[in-house]
Amino acid sequence: MRSLLLTLTIFSILSFVQESGMIYKIKKINKDINIDGKWDKNIWTEVDAIQLTNYMGSKPEHFPTVYAKLVYSDTDIYVIFKVFDQYVKSIAAEYQGKVYEDSCVEFFFTPADNSSKGYFNLETNCGGVQLFHFNSQDNTISVDIKYEDYKKIIVAHSLPKFNDPEIQEKVTWYIEYKIPFELISKYFADTNPTSETIWRGNFYKCADETSHPHWLTWNKVDNPTPNFHLPQFFGTLIFE
Repeated sequence: MRSLLLTLTIFSILSFVQESGMIYKIKKINKDINIDGKWDKNIWTEVDAIQLTNYMGSKPEHFPTVYAKLVYSDTDIYVIFKVFDQYVKSIAAEYQGKVYEDSCVEFFFTPADNSSKGYFNLETNCGGVQLFHFNSQDNTISVDIKYEDYKKIIVAHSLPKFNDPEIQEKVTWYIEYKIPFELISKYFADTNPTSETIWRGNFYKCADETSHPHWLTWNKVDNPTPNFHLPQFFGTLIFE
């Protein structure tokens, strides 16, 4: 009997870990942030960072060190990335371009505690060019976020817009942006979070068409080939 109870207890713990995955708590702020891509400004020094330590496919020869931080206010969610990188490239010229083929950081999220109603993917190359979609849970439907809505996002980047030829030497680059909850609500109802609200999401780094491609993740994605569009592997985001 003791053996059976122990087995059930272990199974319950493992099931919880598998279901919840990584957890990040999003601190609330009471003022607007100047979006300038500066990782070391006061507001961000008081916020914990997550690190992207998992990968998809074979372990890459070039494994960038990638950190991200989030905070939120009554009106916006703020995101900043810091990337210690090499072999950096960006050629996508316009909104909704193929930024994932460049050196790129990505924030996928659903404004709910599960992805049954769909999820967003916001992808940003090192030159600050972005791609933004809303997708059904099974990825049979993908809706482009209209440009007139997207313009409400403010983004800052530390590198030039275009980096071609590829930067071969080691370089640290930053991306920072804010997303208004008003924008998100146009595609997903009731999105203004309050204390203890739970969202699901994941953070990624890729560089599909560079000399050293890689696919890094925050929450582990259990799939034999690189695919970031698997919301069942999202981690947990808790608003404080």
